Amino acid sequence: MTTSRDLLTVTLDVGSGRAVERGDLSLVLAGAEVIDLIDAQALTLDDERIVPGARWTLSDRLLDEAAGALVREAPYEVVEDWLWRRGRGLADGYFAALEAEGQLTRERHRWIPVDTGRTALADSPERRHAAQRWAAGEPVLAALAGVLGIGEGQGEDAPEIADDSVVTVLAAVNDAVMELEAVRQRRAIEDAAFDNIWRGP
Repeated sequence: MTTSRDLLTVTLDVGSGRAVERGDLSLVLAGAEVIDLIDAQALTLDDERIVPGARWTLSDRLLDEAAGALVREAPYEVVEDWLWRRGRGLADGYFAALEAEGQLTRERHRWIPVDTGRTALADSPERRHAAQRWAAGEPVLAALAGVLGIGEGQGEDAPEIADDSVVTVLAAVNDAVMELEAVRQRRAIEDAAFDNIWRGP
């Protein structure tokens, strides 16, 4: 399992009572992919620039797709640019992959056999692995989930993250999610002002 898949599983399991914006989730998944690729030695960070390593096929299809999307020409891409480029619609891609693998199912009405539009995680070794990692307070997973507002405080007693590259990615993810929220708030204000103009005094 990858951090990105574990994050999605935790979001569906632990965060089921909290609405998580798809855009936020996509950005955080893109950040989790960078961390996974660092662990796989498929890239390194030079300050905030993503420097690709040797190209080989990774065991996870989505992570392999991410590795294939890396910019391989200098001056390379900064983490923030990667988050916005790779993150576009990424959550939908992960949901589709889990559903295709049978790890995510669509709930049906209890009495009427119709799709309710809600999704549920199947009981699987992958789900149990993510749950164990979450219960252990694994700091990277806790930090990524915390950006989404899930389990704040979960990682308070966990050891600090020592890898400077991972810290750089987490900071970029947090900044991107805050920027997206600022855009949403600005649009909401503009929409409200527009509605007021049409309604008149």
